[in-house]
Amino acid sequence: MHIHMDWDRAARTGIDEAILCLSKSTPQLAAIVQAARDRGRRLLMTRLEPKAFEALPPAVAAALDYDPESRTAVLGGPIHLAESGVGILAAGTSDAPVALEARRTLAFAGYDAVSILDVGVAGLWRLLDRRDEIAGFRLIIAVAGMEGALFSVVAGLVMAPVIAVPTSVGYGVAAGGGTALNAALASCAPGVTVVNIDNGFGAATAAVKMLRLTELIA
Repeated sequence: MHIHMDWDRAARTGIDEAILCLSKSTPQLAAIVQAARDRGRRLLMTRLEPKAFEALPPAVAAALDYDPESRTAVLGGPIHLAESGVGILAAGTSDAPVALEARRTLAFAGYDAVSILDVGVAGLWRLLDRRDEIAGFRLIIAVAGMEGALFSVVAGLVMAPVIAVPTSVGYGVAAGGGTALNAALASCAPGVTVVNIDNGFGAATAAVKMLRLTELIA
């Protein structure tokens, strides 16, 4: 079985290796978890579908904190979460799985975050009602599908950097997230950084690097 874990990644890059579970077999996933347990290491697993989790040996599954909505699992007990000043905004409840993946990734790295869901531009008042709270975040992860208008609207209201996460939520020309991705890339609002479609993990790891850099400067 060809498994070669990058145990030194955190020392080299500041971010632990996470396990992308898509296309991995049950024996491979079980072996990865066991390797981490043998070393006493914590582990973040992403894109772990419910059926794949259910197929794991009971002893392996019992060792994991699994969340089916975000499709993430964490090996290792809870840790103290530092206040980060990160806000995670999701346009609709359909975008919640990606937003939750970002929040779980931040928590794995030791950072708490505030989630505000269902503040898409179709009901702009929902976003504006929380404008003061949103303006107080140090960093914002904005998650949206469909036409991706949330990214430009939020970036035009706040001083904080905005990490845009387009999602595959949508239909017609918005199907698959391509429209939201292009909207994020073409945003006329300055200060928008863009990650790949549905990549809550990538947005969170970018946020972690930003947070740790500011901590070093401070």
